[in-house]
Amino acid sequence: MMYNVLICDDDIAILNSIEIYLNMEGYKPFLATNGREALKIIEENEIHCIVLDIMMPELDGLQTTLEIRKSKNIPIILLSAKSEDTDKITGLGFGADDYVTKPFNPLELTARVKSQIRRYCSLGSLEKKQGVIVNGGLSVDTVAHEVTVDGEPVKLTATEYGIVEHLMKNLGCILSTTQIYEAVWGEPCMVGDKTVTVHIRRIREKIEINPKEPKYLKVVWGIGYKIEKL
Repeated sequence: MMYNVLICDDDIAILNSIEIYLNMEGYKPFLATNGREALKIIEENEIHCIVLDIMMPELDGLQTTLEIRKSKNIPIILLSAKSEDTDKITGLGFGADDYVTKPFNPLELTARVKSQIRRYCSLGSLEKKQGVIVNGGLSVDTVAHEVTVDGEPVKLTATEYGIVEHLMKNLGCILSTTQIYEAVWGEPCMVGDKTVTVHIRRIREKIEINPKEPKYLKVVWGIGYKIEKL
């Protein structure tokens, strides 16, 4: 199946650049230069993911997101030149699913589009499955001992799985390295032991699109780790 991706940005160069990369991945791009054009395309076509610039004439990205959310749950990735956390929070609060700061790597953006489409098209019934903990696109099957991200299975070692499951069962809670170690290894943690830290780094490389800017597995400096509740 070919998936349709709407790109909305008043910068033609950015539109053309994203279009090229999406074509290479086998997606069908639809192009718009403002929010009103985007809404018209959405009404007339089946769209599976939207890449939407915040700063646009006529109808900006945030107002467009609000309009879309009145009737549709299509994944929305916002683009913005602003990188402050408050701008990200505002965008997500308006109903966006993800946020990318300009300038961006087109390959990373394409990966985020792919992840959102997988989640949108494949994960609709996961929440109903017994024994599965779902948080955004991250899910843990506590019966099968399997982890998936946006519908794609993630190959974790038994220890890595144990850490992810423990953090998911304590979703949003900050756990110290000692708490994680004693829960997963089942023995006292030695002072200064870096075992958990090393495993966390490996897990990030497997479950995050960009491990340097993790969406799920967050560090709270001086305290511990948590999986962000989405």
